[in-house]
Amino acid sequence: MTLQLPRRRTARRLTAVEETSAGGVVIDVRDGVAYLALIARYNRAGRLEWCLPKGHVEPGETLVETAVREVAEETGILGRALVTLGTIDYWFSTPHHRIHKMVHHYLLEAIGGEIGVEGDPDHEAIEARWFPLTQVHRHLTFPNERRIARTAWDCLAGTA
Repeated sequence: MTLQLPRRRTARRLTAVEETSAGGVVIDVRDGVAYLALIARYNRAGRLEWCLPKGHVEPGETLVETAVREVAEETGILGRALVTLGTIDYWFSTPHHRIHKMVHHYLLEAIGGEIGVEGDPDHEAIEARWFPLTQVHRHLTFPNERRIARTAWDCLAGTA
């Protein structure tokens, strides 16, 4: 009788893919109070997340153009880019790839539109809502997006 050893399973190395996105912290100041537009969406696990609007760069677009377009699509708000707030850099995996994502964020001034998700072509956003800037940290799901919102606060307060 020969002893059969269990086959050793070799780990499959996933191909790394680079992705670039842009988005914005869109601000509307009413009666001396700054409001920030957030979107709600469900993640892959089905959990609700509140986050900053963002999306992929389309061919021929600059990062700023992408940020303005994505904010308009996902929130219904037309914005004018004011300053760069920073970049969020993270990794995640799909069944076939490891994704290295860079998301460039801009501070946008609201110049028109109505808050809503009807213009989202991907139907990822299920709700868009204004939150007072002082309360945004309680709603944003991700710490790195809370950091971007704090940077927006610092820019508006003149301390950045």
